[in-house]
Amino acid sequence: MEAANTIEPITMAEFMPQVIRFKMDGWRVVQLCAVRLPDGYELSYSFAKGYDMRTLRLTLGTDETVPSITQVYPGAFLQENEAAELFGVKIESIQGDYHDKLYRIARPTPFKEKG
Repeated sequence: MEAANTIEPITMAEFMPQVIRFKMDGWRVVQLCAVRLPDGYELSYSFAKGYDMRTLRLTLGTDETVPSITQVYPGAFLQENEAAELFGVKIESIQGDYHDKLYRIARPTPFKEKG
């Protein structure tokens, strides 16, 4: 049996409805990856079911806000706190928001600067 592994670019309007569909269909959240772009961020949310993995990829500007998925997947609070604290991604309504106190770091949002 061959596993499917897809990366799907998605718009902000499509994002939460798709996350809810994944939850209703029995998918689990696996990881959240944040990457700094010259004019914003690329967020990859990966979900798995059995051996299949689907990644939703959002591209957003530095001033855009993404809704938290913690209302659907409560366990994502650590990954979302990490993206917010280390990269400066604006994530709205994290259930379990550490307010930039997840890590003891020397400077705020160390990966926010353009590389």
